[in-house]
Amino acid sequence: MLHAVSAILALFSFWLVLSGFFTAFLISAGAASSLAVFAFSRRMGVVDREGHPVHLSWRALTYWPWLIKEIVKSSWDVSKIILNPRLPISPTLVRIKPTQRTPEGLVTHANSITLTPGTISVEVGPDEFLVHAVTREAAEGVASGDMDRRATRFEGSA
Repeated sequence: MLHAVSAILALFSFWLVLSGFFTAFLISAGAASSLAVFAFSRRMGVVDREGHPVHLSWRALTYWPWLIKEIVKSSWDVSKIILNPRLPISPTLVRIKPTQRTPEGLVTHANSITLTPGTISVEVGPDEFLVHAVTREAAEGVASGDMDRRATRFEGSA
């Protein structure tokens, strides 16, 4: 029931933001559209714990700001590398062992690595990630395990 209510509210909120008009007819049309999309989604089987992870909402309020800060820091580092005439790169592949237990946690961790400039999750599995980094320092940052710990806390395993 929580997934149903939150999915309908999310769809309706998105509709309101995109519409920008708040007449009675348009609000009721948006509500009807949101209910219809939810009904189709439920029939297709995409409104579940993985497809609509509402249970992670509160943890996202602490994880996303941290991730945004990491993306900004990495962007700055990559920008300095690009602007340096010597282009001091040292491409590195590193294997790490994730501690997440759920598909949501593994995907969050792998996507967080890829969202951070200078690193890309090349292979992702429940036992091991293969990560490409532009510099050795970025590879050491991934191997340090800080992102792994935070992604595990985000999924609720720690």
